[in-house]
Amino acid sequence: MTKDPSEPRPSSPDPVDRKNGQTDSLPAASLPDVCDRLIDSIPASYRGQRRLRYLAEETSKLSAEEDAALRNWVDHFATRTIELGASDMDVGGRACDGQVWYRVEGEKRREEDLGSYEPLETDVLILNLLNEKQTEALLTEGAADFSYRLQNVTGEDGRPRRFRATAYSDYDHAALNMRAITDEVFALEDLGFHKQIQRGMMFRHVRDGLTLITGVTGSGKSTTLDAIIDANNEDVPGHIVIIAQPVEYMHKPKKCIVRHREVGKDVTTFKAGITQALRQDPDIVVIGEMRDPETIQAALEITDSGHKVFSTLHTSSAMETIDRIVAEVPPDEQERVRHRLADVLRCVVSQQLLPKVGGGRQMAKEVLWVGASARAAIKNDNVGEVYQMMWQGGDQGQTTLEQDLHRLSRRGKIKPKIAMDYANNKKRLRRLMT
Repeated sequence: MTKDPSEPRPSSPDPVDRKNGQTDSLPAASLPDVCDRLIDSIPASYRGQRRLRYLAEETSKLSAEEDAALRNWVDHFATRTIELGASDMDVGGRACDGQVWYRVEGEKRREEDLGSYEPLETDVLILNLLNEKQTEALLTEGAADFSYRLQNVTGEDGRPRRFRATAYSDYDHAALNMRAITDEVFALEDLGFHKQIQRGMMFRHVRDGLTLITGVTGSGKSTTLDAIIDANNEDVPGHIVIIAQPVEYMHKPKKCIVRHREVGKDVTTFKAGITQALRQDPDIVVIGEMRDPETIQAALEITDSGHKVFSTLHTSSAMETIDRIVAEVPPDEQERVRHRLADVLRCVVSQQLLPKVGGGRQMAKEVLWVGASARAAIKNDNVGEVYQMMWQGGDQGQTTLEQDLHRLSRRGKIKPKIAMDYANNKKRLRRLMT
């Protein structure tokens, strides 16, 4: 039986009142009987991956009612994420010490009132969420990404709350992270970009080139990317193709057709989705993440063809972003890729989310707009000059991370110590602050 975690499922007796995100407490560790039945049926000689594969095979045979009863437990964990205003939920494996953990305002904490669970119990809960392809990815590659939604918990937009989920292997057990996907999109003008940078992100004004939103996990890259998509969606008639793994925020068509293509569901790989997009008459192509050399090369090719492309990368600065892209290809190809990148790159935004004075999170960012001087520096492999160009490019909307941290500290948005902790170039920031 093939299951899809993002699709509606049959209802079953549910100990959770999930309407509008409200829950009643579940009795600690009183999982459905089917969970004990599956665990008791594991052959005594099975260990490690063999035991996980057995549980995966058995969960795929469950009835609709049994499937729903197990998923209701995960729904309860996920719903608590919304109640706490948490960004992430973690469960499973020995590392969680039998409990469910949440990241609230940047810090992980366990929720003891949700009960305690043995690793085999959470194995059953997690494996039951996966379809056949996702299960195989978990067992062979060690991780599977998918989207998940709460049917009976709606957001401000009236649609079911959704999560970006990753199931992964944790020393012979299954672990799960779920990240809450926002139910609202920030306005682009509320993110603090200079008007010239905002203009460059809009298809109406700049119809080609590559813009990269970078940062570590949890730095708000998706939030910024969704704000850019929504701004273009409201601005000019066009066609936006989003290729992601998994698809997070679902954009409604406004002035644009907005396609959502999930890798592993609608298309096999990022590279395949990018190549296929060339034949789909897009104006804007959004690539969820440039995570491997094949995706990077495909992204450069589609940008070369005259499209406006947005993507993300796990790097912490504009200079690191440029170096990382070039380093992803073999040495004999690096010069060609460096020249190609210099020609198509328009903007790099490297951002972080910092603890805010008074609570909450504050975005700090570094912004590079690639003009003629930066383009020449990249081609000549003088990436170190790019920092100085950002430092001196404030009238064009550019800023280094250190300049932005100093600005936020001066305005009382963040504490000076926090600014120093998050700086890439502490010497430069110290000079600004004295």
